[in-house]
Amino acid sequence: MRGSLVSEIKLLFSYGTLQNRLVQLEIFGRELAGNEDQLLGYKLEMVKIGDQQVVALSGKTHHPIAVASQDKSDFVSGVIFEITSEELTQSDLYEVSDYKRVMGAFKSGQKAWVYVQA
Repeated sequence: MRGSLVSEIKLLFSYGTLQNRLVQLEIFGRELAGNEDQLLGYKLEMVKIGDQQVVALSGKTHHPIAVASQDKSDFVSGVIFEITSEELTQSDLYEVSDYKRVMGAFKSGQKAWVYVQA
């Protein structure tokens, strides 16, 4: 029974607004701690955000978006956070439809969820 009381820890990589303390407090109700890492095989582009609630929260009309690259030397820098399953669901609700969540490969060798171009 004890396992049902403890939420499973998930790893989530952020290269954008989820690194923002105010966004974290609004989405998760707490400030996240994490470690810097690099997502392999992706490059950054910018996407215009149409969801006005997301714009209001982030303060930005354009957000970075990781796009799969044909160049294996491309990478995106960011932070891997430890979050709960419930918090992962909350982050899914925050991300707009331009993004999809996938399992990424990182320089550290870890595997973590990351939002990339849908």
